[in-house]
Amino acid sequence: MSISSSLNAGVAGLAANATRLATISDNIANSGTYGYKRATADFESMVLTQARSSGTYSAGGVRASSGRLIDQRGSLIGTSNAMDIAISGRGFLPVANTSALANGLGDQPLTMTSTGSFHTDKDGVLRTDSGLVLLGWAALADGTIPVNARDTVTGLQPVVINANQTAGDPTTVMNWGINLPASETADTAGGETLTSSIEYFGNLGNSNTLQVSFTPTIPAAGDPDSNQWTMTIRDSATTTDPYGLGVGVVGQYTLDFDNTGTNGGTLSNVTTIQGPAWDSTEGTLNFTDASGFALADGLQDITITIGKQGDTNGLTQLASDFAPTSINKDGSPVGNLTSVEIDENGFIKATYDTGFIRTVYQVPLVDVSNINGLTALDNQTFQVSSTSGSFYLWDAGDGPTGAVEGYAREGSAVDVAQELTNLIQTQRAYSSNAKVIQTVDEMLQETTNIKR
Repeated sequence: MSISSSLNAGVAGLAANATRLATISDNIANSGTYGYKRATADFESMVLTQARSSGTYSAGGVRASSGRLIDQRGSLIGTSNAMDIAISGRGFLPVANTSALANGLGDQPLTMTSTGSFHTDKDGVLRTDSGLVLLGWAALADGTIPVNARDTVTGLQPVVINANQTAGDPTTVMNWGINLPASETADTAGGETLTSSIEYFGNLGNSNTLQVSFTPTIPAAGDPDSNQWTMTIRDSATTTDPYGLGVGVVGQYTLDFDNTGTNGGTLSNVTTIQGPAWDSTEGTLNFTDASGFALADGLQDITITIGKQGDTNGLTQLASDFAPTSINKDGSPVGNLTSVEIDENGFIKATYDTGFIRTVYQVPLVDVSNINGLTALDNQTFQVSSTSGSFYLWDAGDGPTGAVEGYAREGSAVDVAQELTNLIQTQRAYSSNAKVIQTVDEMLQETTNIKR
């Protein structure tokens, strides 16, 4: 009967608008919640009478379906905590709760969030106040990230930052810019050996020294300047005499300098007496274990750039004083951890009081085909579902993903003004459906009164 269907439609309208009111209430309550995604209620009509010109019509009513607009992003809000993390664009941070870690990540669906405020706990684990632990790929000792599977949680582990950790940064590269006085290769020079000491840092953070001596070649009386020197390199960490030139001597070379108008004062040739050969293309001496010439009795690999032919940035011989014009090297002594930050590519970098910066973790970004198909959980977290599609772990900024932002949180995606407008509309719709029920009741009452 049509009048009964009207009553049912009114009841369905009340239920649907009550559902919509619940989503609006949730949105307004979470208007200040970081990373909150709006809940929505969509209405769908139900049709019972499909035949045209049937003469009667039965109201089917309305059905409500709720969901979340997970792909909507809130604005980024700056903070003072380096490990407050948000994402500028698409993607999610991989996280896990305590129970998932206890049961093994491989046995649990991947949990993700779009933002979080992470702090170290008593064990150095980065987690939020609600217990979400940040996951990432651990770096190797040299700061590189090993190759990991992108479609599985295998390899992901809790990010652990120990505040009392120390680290050393061994020297691997040196660039020598030293000027040798041209007057010392004249027939009237005294032949004095000139020496320079250059510090480098060993694999254990200890300080070692390369003592580099330059002995000029003195020509016979009346002959032109030789423009030639003998360079001897002595390593303080080498305790053997590999070439019979004295304990610690790891290389000896004859340096010839150009005196033409084009390349005057630069190296023209380097002849190896002992030690690794001079690479004329790169202008380097490669003290590496692979070549059999590592320093510190075969433990320390260092590539030393002395310059190539015509190079004004390496060893030079000019009419000036003996002076190191430019000595550059990497490495640092043992240092204590001072701060930890995350960069736009998701690399967590530890900074030590010696100025050394080391990559300790990489946090990948999670992406799925259908973001709105993710299952919403507490604390603004989500899990992969059958409707979201499988996940993939991207490097931040690659593929569809955005950049990682430290010192930032993602704000709520709720527009309070719009929600209040929706609230008024929902209130009016609810009242209208209640009026329908009241009207149907009055009509049924009239029908009952006919018998009287």
